[in-house]
Amino acid sequence: MNVKTGLAVAVVAAVVSAAVTAAGLMLTGVIGENKIEMAGGGTVTATPGGLDLSKEEDRQALLDVVHDDLIANPEILVDMSTELDKRQQDAQEAMQKEAIGKNAEKLFRSPRSFTAGNPEGDVTVVEFFDYNCGYCKRALPDVMRLAETDPHVKLVLKDLPIFGEDSEAAARVALAAGKQGKYLEVHQRLFNDPGKANEEKGLEIARDLGLDMDKLKADMTDPSIGATLKENEELAQAIGLQGTPLYLIGDRMIAGAPTDLFDQLENEVDQIRENGCTTTC
Repeated sequence: MNVKTGLAVAVVAAVVSAAVTAAGLMLTGVIGENKIEMAGGGTVTATPGGLDLSKEEDRQALLDVVHDDLIANPEILVDMSTELDKRQQDAQEAMQKEAIGKNAEKLFRSPRSFTAGNPEGDVTVVEFFDYNCGYCKRALPDVMRLAETDPHVKLVLKDLPIFGEDSEAAARVALAAGKQGKYLEVHQRLFNDPGKANEEKGLEIARDLGLDMDKLKADMTDPSIGATLKENEELAQAIGLQGTPLYLIGDRMIAGAPTDLFDQLENEVDQIRENGCTTTC
């Protein structure tokens, strides 16, 4: 039995068990109605005292009818699965919006994060990224295009090195470069230059940009940079981030790098301008 089949069997078993219990509760105390018709045409006999689900024969009779009904109407399971997915998604979105509201100050206005675009913009777009994330690399042109074409967007960049030591080293180089006013230049080069992003690549880029290398290397181990990375990690966990890139547009989210990312970002910015946030942002 493969995983998919096993999951389907488990779901059917759970549904049948729940249906038996629910039907038994509904039938308990039924008087004067001897037959209950199921959606698939089956019937189950209800005694004046109701079904006694402690009795194996009563439980099995009801189980057989519910089973046959589900077999005759398998779309019920599809409808249930669809509704369950929707409810879970709605619940997750509600939890994420609540988390965004609780952490709004650090998400949108943390002095630790680099800000591009208009620092006083009316809509803030936050990006969580890793320099070794291929989707983040692909998304860079769309993100920068938004900041360049919309003069009222504030772009907040949050380094989230989830792909190991090389990613963290690259992030430390970029953040240290920020202390010399060169964060964005290093940021773009780390994504655009070929090869893996790591400390060696970052230092090479910094050297090409004419940074003070002694200061840069010292700043890479500055406690403030460690605190920035820790803050970003805690925020990512709080909002339920599951991978990079992730974009927050007010209290709205876009995960990954869809081919129409720029259009989606632009649309969400317009929606926030028109309708505002449903939570603090």
